[in-house]
Amino acid sequence: MFPDKKGKFGIFGGRFVPETLIAPLEELEKGYKEIVKTKEFKEKLNNLLKEYAGRPTPLYFAENLSKYLGFKVYLKREDLAFTGAHKINNTIGQVLLAKMMGKKRIIAETGAGQHGVATATASALLNMECVVYMGEIDLERQKLNVYRMKLLGAKVVPVTSGSKTLKDAINEAMRDWITNFETTHYVIGSVVGPHPYPLIVRNFQSVIGKETKKQIIEKEKRLPDYLIACVGGGSNSIGLFYPFYKYKSVKFIGVEGGGQGLNTDKHSATLTKGEKGILHGSFSYVLQDNYGQIKITHSISAGLDYPGVGPEHAFYKETGRAEYFSVDDKTALKGFHILSELEGIIPALEPSHAIGYLIENKDRFKKDDIVVLCLSGRGDKDVLEVARIEGEL
Repeated sequence: MFPDKKGKFGIFGGRFVPETLIAPLEELEKGYKEIVKTKEFKEKLNNLLKEYAGRPTPLYFAENLSKYLGFKVYLKREDLAFTGAHKINNTIGQVLLAKMMGKKRIIAETGAGQHGVATATASALLNMECVVYMGEIDLERQKLNVYRMKLLGAKVVPVTSGSKTLKDAINEAMRDWITNFETTHYVIGSVVGPHPYPLIVRNFQSVIGKETKKQIIEKEKRLPDYLIACVGGGSNSIGLFYPFYKYKSVKFIGVEGGGQGLNTDKHSATLTKGEKGILHGSFSYVLQDNYGQIKITHSISAGLDYPGVGPEHAFYKETGRAEYFSVDDKTALKGFHILSELEGIIPALEPSHAIGYLIENKDRFKKDDIVVLCLSGRGDKDVLEVARIEGEL
């Protein structure tokens, strides 16, 4: 369906990179197209997702939250996937692909640490050397995940340049890949970057939406009215949305990190406040100043703290297929607490934004609406940070 042969989602996407990256990207595209079709790859991936990563994840009817909101809410429980988030779907796929391409070394970037942990996990499983780049600020607020990566045998490299967050971690990982691509595969964690990454990550994450479609029909005998998910780079949301793309009755809602407010410079609401531009090799929406320089972003959730967004999301926005909103830090914390108290499920701060959106906008929905929310990760990694913010530590 899309992207096209040039990696374009409408006008978005593509490959805007230095000449030194063309060869590794073409090698990756060729390897992906050839290997993922093979019986060997399909059987190994499906077995690992089932026996190792714990798929399929449940589609859980959140009865108490539904009563509180006034309409039916189902949670796609990616927090129950191995390592605690949806990231494992993509990392197992990419590391397996890299191994079958003959690579020996894996590198990755991470913000909230979940992608780093998932990459380190897949690398340990498949006996690959692993290096993870992580911004210095994120290292501090995600100490638990940093230690988890080290336990799994990965080397964690602090990034001290720029905003010291996810954007800069990606920059450093790309520099490493340019130098070492003959032996190294770069596992990008979201649907961002140059072609073919948005395609590859989307396809590995589409297992979320494919399972959801089957599960909701079994439970409700029909498709949902709304799908809602948080959007940073956008992999959990695209993974949920894409398998429903052709079903126009199913509306898509993406929720970005509103930080301290859209009228401040401390937010990460790229689709809400950004402009068209190029970041990390892809044409999409970007938070930039009048000179085209990338702005420093802020979100209470490290996983949403990114000044760009996947080109497929930009395409959905441009065509009206999806709506995008932002939720500020305060509302995200409200979602964090309410789901914990009502359902006994402590969510990550990233999907807490989507929960917060439902709470603040519950009058938008009808009593007989069915909403599926992607609970993209569990909140273990965020508990100490929230306690610190709220003065409990």
